[in-house]
Amino acid sequence: MPMNEQPPWGKKKQPGGPEDLLAALIQKIRDAFAGREKEPPQGPAGEPPPERATGPFSGPGKVVAIVAAFIVLQAAAGAFYTIKPGEVGIVLRFGQFHRTTTPGLHFKIPYVEEMTKVDVESVRKEEFGFRTRTATAGAAYDRKGFDMEALMLTGDKDVIEVAWIVQYKVSDPVLFLYKVRDVAQIVRDASETVTRRIVGNMDFDYVLSNREILAANARKELQGQLDRLESGVNVLTLQLLDINPPEQVKPAFNEVNIADQDMKRLVNEAEETYNRVIPKARGSAKQIVEEARGYAVERINRANGETNRFQAIVKEYEGAEEVTRQRLYLEAMQEILPQVDQVYVVDAGQQSILPLLDLSRKARRVPIAAPAETPAQ
Repeated sequence: MPMNEQPPWGKKKQPGGPEDLLAALIQKIRDAFAGREKEPPQGPAGEPPPERATGPFSGPGKVVAIVAAFIVLQAAAGAFYTIKPGEVGIVLRFGQFHRTTTPGLHFKIPYVEEMTKVDVESVRKEEFGFRTRTATAGAAYDRKGFDMEALMLTGDKDVIEVAWIVQYKVSDPVLFLYKVRDVAQIVRDASETVTRRIVGNMDFDYVLSNREILAANARKELQGQLDRLESGVNVLTLQLLDINPPEQVKPAFNEVNIADQDMKRLVNEAEETYNRVIPKARGSAKQIVEEARGYAVERINRANGETNRFQAIVKEYEGAEEVTRQRLYLEAMQEILPQVDQVYVVDAGQQSILPLLDLSRKARRVPIAAPAETPAQ
């Protein structure tokens, strides 16, 4: 027998691959917890069996040490955690809320405390009547299959399609996690209730022309309902994106809109004409009235003046008849003669009428023609 060759009864069975090692480890663990011990290997005939190794890390103790080391390592790895910016950590101790942690590196007691991260900076949204397929710059929307979400009944019994969106953020992470089971569904249900009620209380035309007012009222009422439910969210915006009649009645609706626009245009033109003509007529009437009043005052004042003058002349005439008569005659001639073109002087000694040539008057009335300019040679 060669020197380096062991006898068949002394050979040790070499372990196989990783599967054999794993199977052997599982069997050792089972034997350790079952309280069984393997039979000691038998030596050659007449020889005592080899002594088994003893110690805290032999046999079952080795398996227990391995399991304990694995548990300790796993606990140490899970004891530290990191909260990213924009997140809040909610720590439970024995299933009850204990504290919140801010962004950074933190420690928790393994197997005693449990931590859940909540994103409090991201804006969440719920869409009604459509869905966003791509959230890029050229966003695409899908309306097919979501028509029933947008159908509403207005206060004047008209059917209208209203597509809107609700954007909100987490304001209280503890309430967000543990007070309401499904916050997104609560937001959808409350938003549908509020929006349908507000639209249902208004007329069709009012809804079309006052979407900003309706959206502001709906957002305020929705926030109140979510606060009463302790949902832990803050509604940022509620925006009515698209308000249209249903596709089946759009042609008739467009005709009504055209007729309504024509009516408004005619009314505006009539009001414009009214505002232009009526003030002008009122101004003209006021001017005529004022002129008539001024003329009346002038005539009255003139009549009063002539009356006073006549009374004064009568008084003077009674005092000096001849002088007053002569003065009146001269004043009359002074007013009449400047308006006469030709004056004739009648004298008893003359055989014919002698006309009086008033050179100064003709000079004033007949302009002297300017000499014609001689053309240049």
